[in-house]
Amino acid sequence: MANGQWFPPEWPERIRALAEGTLTPADPKRAATVMLLRDTDGGAPAVHMLRRRASMAFAGGAYAYPGGGVDPRDHERLVGWTGPTRAWWADRLGVDETSAQAIVCAAVRETYEEAGVLLAGPTPETVVGDTTGSDWEADRASLVARDLSFAEFLDRRGLVLRSDLLGAWTRWITPEFEPRRYDTWFFVAALPEGQRTRNASTEADRTVWIRPSEAAASYDKGELLMMPPTVATLRQLVPYATASETLEAAPGRDLTPVLARARLENGEVVLAWPGHDEFTKHIPTGEAPA
Repeated sequence: MANGQWFPPEWPERIRALAEGTLTPADPKRAATVMLLRDTDGGAPAVHMLRRRASMAFAGGAYAYPGGGVDPRDHERLVGWTGPTRAWWADRLGVDETSAQAIVCAAVRETYEEAGVLLAGPTPETVVGDTTGSDWEADRASLVARDLSFAEFLDRRGLVLRSDLLGAWTRWITPEFEPRRYDTWFFVAALPEGQRTRNASTEADRTVWIRPSEAAASYDKGELLMMPPTVATLRQLVPYATASETLEAAPGRDLTPVLARARLENGEVVLAWPGHDEFTKHIPTGEAPA
C-alpha cells in the first residue's frame, strides 16, 4: 500500500461480480458527517477526526469525521430551528423539505453523539457554551440508544437547532459493490466558543485535531488510513485560512454526488471515482490490489 487508502480484500471479487452483472447493489441509506473546524495560532484551521476501532466491520482503523445515519423520526416532527429555512436546505441538498430536516438533524445530532459538540442554542442568536455534566451525558446516551429523538431532546432542553452554523460541502455515495451503502452529505462547521470535543463515540479509539494538509500528507506517506471521501475533503479544505472562510465558501460548493464506478477493461477491473483520479485502481482479474 503506497498510501493510506482503505481497500478491503473482498472488494475485487465484489467488483468483478458487479461488472459481470451477478451482484445486485444494495440501496444506500442517507447519512451526514461533519468536518468540525477550529482556528489555530499562525496557521490554517484544524479539523476534528476520529479513528474507527480496528474491530469495526466497515473501515476499521480508518480516520474519519463524526457522522452517521439519518433517524427516520427526524422526518416526522418539526424541530426547533433557526438559520436558513427547511425549503432553502431542501434546494441546497436536492431533497424534499422533510428529508432536508432529517439530514441536517443527523449532522447536528451525530456531532453531539460522537464529539460532544452541540450546534444548538436557547435562542436563534446563541449557542450552548458547555455540554459536559451528568445530565447532558444522560441525554446524549439516550440519543445514541435512540431512546430519545433529537426533536424531543431539543424540546426538553429548550433549544433550537442552529442550521446557520453548518455549510453543506460535498456528497458521496458508497460504491455499488459495497454491502453497506450510504448516501452521505458532508458538512463544515466551526467549533462553538466554550465547547470542546471529546471522544464520545463507542466506535472510535482515538480523536485528534489536525490541520488538513498534515492529515493528507500522513495519508500520502501511508501513516494514516482513510477512505477516498475523507482524503478528498481534506485536500479541499487546505486552501482556507480560517474556519469562517471555509464556511463562507460552502454555499458555492457543488453537491453533485460522487459515486465510484467499476468496469472490466482489457483483463482488468478498473475502479474509479469521477473527478478524483488519485483513487483509481487497476486490478488484474483474479488478483487483489497492490
